[in-house]
Amino acid sequence: MELIQNTPDLSAYLAADEVIDHDHPVVRDTAARLARQAVDSYAYARLAFEFVRDAIPHSGDSGDLRVTWRASDVLGQGTGICYAKSHALAALLRAEDIPTALCYQRLAHDDGSGHAVHGLVAVRFNGAWHRQDPRGNKPGVDAQFSLDGELLAWVPDPESNEVDYPVLYAEPHPAVLSVLKAAPDRPHLWKTLPTEL
Repeated sequence: MELIQNTPDLSAYLAADEVIDHDHPVVRDTAARLARQAVDSYAYARLAFEFVRDAIPHSGDSGDLRVTWRASDVLGQGTGICYAKSHALAALLRAEDIPTALCYQRLAHDDGSGHAVHGLVAVRFNGAWHRQDPRGNKPGVDAQFSLDGELLAWVPDPESNEVDYPVLYAEPHPAVLSVLKAAPDRPHLWKTLPTEL
């Protein structure tokens, strides 16, 4: 699949905003701590990915009812769903001048009750985009950082009407951000997740 930037301006994938607030002290401090352990930008990207994947539990796995959406809140509170964790990873990567996009998949619910949009990121190295999924591993999910072929949490099944959306967004998709901001808790969020983009 060819990944498509929603804007040709690469600097948009380094920008800070209300959501990917990599100018926030919590993000800057976390990025600086991780950068001290990295020998280069590739090592930093892997460390940042593994930190968000492993050190910040997916709230659906941990049972946390809080809804976070701003990167600094995800890092500060240590919780979030796939979208929120993607925002946190994007902020950590952009804090170290690594272009990072937000991207999405449409996946079927495990119980077959419909679909939901899933969030992940893409990082730009050596003139190409590479998708990464910081959702968090669990039995049946083994996402890894890779610049040599995708090792994502899930591969969409077209026969189940699952989709890999090819667009790389510089900012969160409005359908995603609106449900995150409106949800008072995760059970409410679960009922309002977008089913497609």
